[in-house]
Amino acid sequence: MPPKAKPRPTEAEQRVLFDWIVKREAARRAKEGRVVLRRLNRQEYTNTVGDLMGVETDFRDLLALDGTSDGFDNVGAALHLSSFALDRYLDAARSALDLGIVNRPAPPVVKKRSTFKKHHMVTRNDGGYFRVLEDETVVHFVTGNGTALWYPDFWPAEPGYYRIRICASAFQSQGKPVTFSVHNQSTGLVGYFDVPADTPTVIEFVVRAEARTSGSIITYGLGNEATKVPGKAKEYKGKGLAIHWMETEGPLYESWPPAGHRAIFGDLPQAKVAGRLEVVSTGPIPDAERILRTFTRRAFRRSVTDEDIRPYVALVKARLEAKDTFEAAVRVALAAVMTSTQFLFLNEKPGKLDDFALASRLSYFFWSRMPDEELLALAEKGELSRRGVLRGQVERMIQSPKAAAFTKNFCGQWLSLRDIDQTEPNYYVYPEWDDMLKVSMVKETELFFSEVLKSDLSIATFADSDFTFANGRLARHYGLSGVEGNWAFQKVALPPGSRRGGVLTMGSVLKVTANGTTTSPITRGIWVLERLLGTPPPKPPAGVQPLEPDIRGAKTLKEQFEKHRNDPSCASCHSKIDPPGFALENYDVIGGWREYYRQANWTKGVKAVPGQRYLRAADVDTDGRTIDDIKKALLADKDQLARSLARKLATYATGGAPEASDQSEIEEIVSRI
Repeated sequence: MPPKAKPRPTEAEQRVLFDWIVKREAARRAKEGRVVLRRLNRQEYTNTVGDLMGVETDFRDLLALDGTSDGFDNVGAALHLSSFALDRYLDAARSALDLGIVNRPAPPVVKKRSTFKKHHMVTRNDGGYFRVLEDETVVHFVTGNGTALWYPDFWPAEPGYYRIRICASAFQSQGKPVTFSVHNQSTGLVGYFDVPADTPTVIEFVVRAEARTSGSIITYGLGNEATKVPGKAKEYKGKGLAIHWMETEGPLYESWPPAGHRAIFGDLPQAKVAGRLEVVSTGPIPDAERILRTFTRRAFRRSVTDEDIRPYVALVKARLEAKDTFEAAVRVALAAVMTSTQFLFLNEKPGKLDDFALASRLSYFFWSRMPDEELLALAEKGELSRRGVLRGQVERMIQSPKAAAFTKNFCGQWLSLRDIDQTEPNYYVYPEWDDMLKVSMVKETELFFSEVLKSDLSIATFADSDFTFANGRLARHYGLSGVEGNWAFQKVALPPGSRRGGVLTMGSVLKVTANGTTTSPITRGIWVLERLLGTPPPKPPAGVQPLEPDIRGAKTLKEQFEKHRNDPSCASCHSKIDPPGFALENYDVIGGWREYYRQANWTKGVKAVPGQRYLRAADVDTDGRTIDDIKKALLADKDQLARSLARKLATYATGGAPEASDQSEIEEIVSRI
């Protein structure tokens, strides 16, 4: 606008119009507020209830799905509250209270040490996978489906935290470490671990286990050669994982009742009530008032008044008059607090944030959870908004281990890392793809982002860098030398001329911008425009068919794209999409560097890639620009990189996308970085 045949407004006229829009928008925002009242999303709710109740249980599956807007799942406009969702919140609150309030004596702590000698997997496979040594050490020689070793003699009766200790070493590995992963039936992957050759090493960790669940050990990278030799595992000369013993201890607790229970009821005693161990009180109303005052202060994330707690105390009185026990009456009131708007929503009034709203804004931005006691105490004193105090708290929060939530949740959405499992690379085309590589790719990106954040590095680092983070598995995939083992990560200096550096060439980004079988310059080009530059192109004209590489070699992508580039309705967008998209075409579906496209021989039963036809990826290049040229172009426009990231951070931090009246603040941020 305006149409080509009509004169354009002068710069002065455009400025008058823009200033008028900004003035009207500022007036509206002063009256209505900048952000729609924002509900806690499912992850924030889980973390907040965990802090409030002292439990670490994932409540997300109990709750209605979150909406997304402007690329994030914590934007107020997309987080609605229906009657159905409120019912689910009530169920979740009752579940949390059941977990946080204990109605049983302290369970005994059980400590066991076992070997795998009599494990059913070891005794039933006739020496195909395992070798049992004289000291009851079991050597596992095979990696593959159905070869996981479940924990021996571990099927706890009580939910809680358990300490697991596994003593293992590499066996017949020519001095090199062997890797295995541990999986918890309740929470999934615990981690990958490297153990050295011939030196028994104890791996120790603490996990939460639900009642009647267990865990498993899975070897990595051993193949199945041991099953093919005469004598199988008994005579096999290749490497294996020696598991000497395993020890379990738990449930673990610092005190009983646990801290979460005492945070609610303090030191009130417990006694048998109708055959059930419950909290009892000789002064139920004063005790209920004290409990609710303490609980609502933390739940509402601010100071509370008598008026705030009056309806909840009245609820306790009503339940006591209905002959409920003291604990049952208090539970009803606590559930009411946890389904109130003061708990479920972040209450930010129009205008400048007060100190309590600021504490919540900071804590949900950096930690995705409620403010800790230090933030609340500063807010109560009215000191948090002081410049020096605020700066100190931001630095403390960034350096806290809890800031991992910011890295995970922001990067997961900004860089699409949450989509890492959306597609599965074709095994016949990419047989080297495995779970460790996938997990390593995501971890690389998260470690990289955390380094930029905590070390206050330049925004330009996201476009290009002379370092990355890698473990042995990822280093081999990237062709980097000097990184030993499989799992342990380290900061790696990239050599001159490296094809890596910055987020664009990270395996995670390249994986999520592919479909599992092929790559698309359009998809990757649009991703660069949207995620890094903040300049998404308009939707394609109706009737335009998507283009995919012809891996048969009949046509190059360059030839396929010619008609698009020559179509006036497509050319303007493709002039922006194609350069980064084509430059990234030298990276395959799993982020590996390629000179050719792969094509598997789809012969039934083939477990490798025996016959491949190749098409040079260089044939797709439309204008000769390489990935290095694209990085230079991004670095030449650092202000736009900063502007795009500032807008995304503002959206994530405040729960609403920047508006016209925010533009001056965005530009102020850009000028400072």
